[in-house]
Amino acid sequence: MTRSVVISINSAWNIVNFRASLIDALIAHGYDIVVVAAPDAYAAQIPRKSCRFIPIAMDNGGTNPFLDGKLLVDYYRVLSQVRPQCFLGYTVKPNVYGSLASHLLGIPTISNVAGLGTAFISPSWITFVSKALYRMAFSRASRVFFQNNDDLEYFVSRHLVNAAIASRIPGSGVDTDRFAPRATPRRVGRFRFLLLGRLLWEKGIREYVEAARIMKENNQDVEFYLLGFLDVANRAAIPRSQVEHWEAEGLITYAGSADDVIPFIVEADCVVLPSYREGAPRALLEAASMAKPIITTDVPGCRDVVDDGVTGFLAQVRDPVDLARKMESMLALPEEERLWMGQRGREKMQQEFDEQIVIQQYLAAIDSVSRRQ
Repeated sequence: MTRSVVISINSAWNIVNFRASLIDALIAHGYDIVVVAAPDAYAAQIPRKSCRFIPIAMDNGGTNPFLDGKLLVDYYRVLSQVRPQCFLGYTVKPNVYGSLASHLLGIPTISNVAGLGTAFISPSWITFVSKALYRMAFSRASRVFFQNNDDLEYFVSRHLVNAAIASRIPGSGVDTDRFAPRATPRRVGRFRFLLLGRLLWEKGIREYVEAARIMKENNQDVEFYLLGFLDVANRAAIPRSQVEHWEAEGLITYAGSADDVIPFIVEADCVVLPSYREGAPRALLEAASMAKPIITTDVPGCRDVVDDGVTGFLAQVRDPVDLARKMESMLALPEEERLWMGQRGREKMQQEFDEQIVIQQYLAAIDSVSRRQ
């Protein structure tokens, strides 16, 4: 009997960049993998032996009930054809509508809550609706993974998920072999801070730019790089014109977007992410794995990745003045201390966030529900 798993997420890009190792492990473990995701330029990279791609239209940032209703019907149609042993969902809409369709068909579900997003950072009627949908979607789930303890406690305390099926998983993990320190000649030039991630306001990009302004006014000899996708289809996206304005002011250097972030991390002296809330930020995991000291905010998800004063610094959220202080503290450290911070960060990634830890938890969960089929 063929053992199949449907993995669904909000974009093919997300599969290619963050789930390839998990897919390889599941295939090696004897599972046939079907990827269901919104198509994009990365969709052609998904098909491989025992892995096929089924595109599904998904209005990722939208709240149109008719489009969401259509998404539920589309999931039902796809899942009734595939009939997998398990549905594995990531991101909001696959977690909600993919899970609901799976419940109707009697398919076990495993979900990953990778952070709570804009709806929970800025509460509104959307937050109320989101909670109701999550409660329904997770009511019959086999397992729900959370990427940090704050999010897990939030869902359990508000009865959005049964504590018996909820557990923490260390994000998506990080390939500590690929993201290893590089022995490169010392870069000549100004001290470089780097922020990499989607260009959304909630990533703390405004605070990063304002901290850059403060440090430049204090005549600090530093440079501030920004790497990430522009023109994201998200209501919290930063307009290209705003980024160009910051560049014209001489505050930041926009480095565009890249599939391979390693060369940019290599060239950075410190990686910064002043986000408002995260699951377990991949950018920080990759930077720490490469032995770079990091600065982030004392919020759920981010604080789990940094040991304050040991592997980096924690700043107050939405506070560019405090962020600038932490950057100045990093700049003032002797190079030997920054190298020591970076090495402690790599050790933390190897011990707590290596992707093999994540993969083994998924294999155990999927094997468990498959045995009950």
